[in-house]
Amino acid sequence: MSDPATPRAKAGFHELDFYGVQDLLTEEEIMVRDQARAFCGERILPLVPAHWEAGTFPNEIVPELGEMGLLGPSIPEEYGGSGLGSVAYGLICQELERVDSGVRSFASVQGSLVMYPIHAFGSEEQRQQWLPKLATGEVIGCFGLTEPDFGSNPGGMRTRCRRDGDDWVLNGQKMWITNGTGCGVALVWARDEQGHVHGFLIEGDRPGFSAPEQKRKWSLRCSVTSELVLVDVRVPESNRLPNAKGLKAALSCLTQARYGIAWGAVGAAQACFDEVRRYCLQREIFDKPLGAFQLTQAKLADMASEITKGQLLVWRLGRLKEEGKMTPQQVSMAKRNNVAMALDIARQCRSLLGANGITLEFQSGRHMCNLETVLTYEGTHEIHTLVIGEAVTGLAAYR
Repeated sequence: MSDPATPRAKAGFHELDFYGVQDLLTEEEIMVRDQARAFCGERILPLVPAHWEAGTFPNEIVPELGEMGLLGPSIPEEYGGSGLGSVAYGLICQELERVDSGVRSFASVQGSLVMYPIHAFGSEEQRQQWLPKLATGEVIGCFGLTEPDFGSNPGGMRTRCRRDGDDWVLNGQKMWITNGTGCGVALVWARDEQGHVHGFLIEGDRPGFSAPEQKRKWSLRCSVTSELVLVDVRVPESNRLPNAKGLKAALSCLTQARYGIAWGAVGAAQACFDEVRRYCLQREIFDKPLGAFQLTQAKLADMASEITKGQLLVWRLGRLKEEGKMTPQQVSMAKRNNVAMALDIARQCRSLLGANGITLEFQSGRHMCNLETVLTYEGTHEIHTLVIGEAVTGLAAYR
């Protein structure tokens, strides 16, 4: 039986590609995507259900992610990265999240929230010291901006830093930090006595620094989520990012991460759709396949349309990024649209799977739970709605 989802089925390309988006990719981008897909599907996916159920991250894959060039792939080769373009990086995020949002979150934090700011705002000494080790996974990094009382409003930051001779002393608390527990370096943002925001690289074994893990999650379970606690943590001036000017620098890092999330959500939606389409072709109800019923086909048609729109949205966003034309508001639109789309599709797929949908033998229920977190972090759906609203009206509704 031929695969009706794509004209490329005969060539072994089995994902939904209704508008031939692959034709818009370069040979290098296709190669990167296919290599990432093979590695993620063959090596990582078999590990995920057990780790998700246990609430643990598969640390054994970290060196392999580094060896595959999946950690900080957009960082220049001289610092250990692969020097890939923005679309290629997006495709990597897509393939990582096709497996699990927690796996993509690990790589996104490492690359977009730790390696990117070190490269963009750090000194040459900081780049040489940290980037090659982060690229191989020898060192795991985390990004400390969100606080217990300040998520959507990072400007309310309470974590403080004060100058003491040649050092800085930091006190405060960060919350919902991916990769925090056991990290080798934490990029922590703090406000000084004059109200200026600075970024600091804090080694995980610094006295006064701790990162207890947050447990009992029912979402993003295949990921380490932590609290960061800073009690008189003393770091030298050489640990401060010299070119990070105020809160704008921290927010620019979030723009990079949201870009990857917009791509990753497409991967999660594709995983759910591919799974449920196969199920609907095989599962028989009242003597015919579930996919032969009109209500089922209507759902599949809607899902295929939304995934196709999401693919085109991130492809265009990636090209704008490569041309230096991408705006944070455009990233907000892609993150908002694609995550909500993926969550809706995951919910529908779980429903179509019936009782099977609540087991870890199938992916859709796991993706559904994970995407509840993705809908919230890196800017909630509502905040991105207001960002777009301000862009189209010129009026800020959140102040």
